[in-house]
Amino acid sequence: MIKDFSRQSLAALRMLLVLTLLLGVVYPVAVWAAGQAFGARAEGQPVEVDGAVVGSRLLGQQFEGDAWFHSRPSANDHDSLASAPSNLGPSSTDLLALIDERRATVAATEGVDEGDVPPDAVTASGSGLDPHISPAYAALQAPRVAEANGLELSVVADLVEEHTDGRSLGFLGEPGVNVLELNVAVLEETRR
Repeated sequence: MIKDFSRQSLAALRMLLVLTLLLGVVYPVAVWAAGQAFGARAEGQPVEVDGAVVGSRLLGQQFEGDAWFHSRPSANDHDSLASAPSNLGPSSTDLLALIDERRATVAATEGVDEGDVPPDAVTASGSGLDPHISPAYAALQAPRVAEANGLELSVVADLVEEHTDGRSLGFLGEPGVNVLELNVAVLEETRR
């Protein structure tokens, strides 16, 4: 009986060591190595300005002031640790009031009629971290950004066009403009 127990214990210990090595060392190293084949995509696609990381191409962040394109609203203040929607449904009076407030703010900031404000300017994405805005929202902001930075509107419009991503696989989703990359391009343009 004791012999049988020792043999089983020894087999269990060997299995523990083999699985620990395989799943605790070999597998993580293999996954890391496979990720390195994708370069920056495996590291969160950081965006750098003057050698310093200023954000990720994959995560939306808040921009304030007239000199910058503004991201779409976020239910969680662009906190990547609290990624979630607001859980307010389309029949929620709180959501409707919030949308009306946002629409009035955007219209006043951009100097346009409230009816000209695109939907993504007043509604948050499901995660609250969407890094893109619609080309329509970017075009709405272009005159303000151009004036604040002393740039020609045509230059800023060209930057918007250059930073507009098409549909995924050519047919999925809608075109979008990455706000962080666009603001970095505006910054670079002002330095010329």
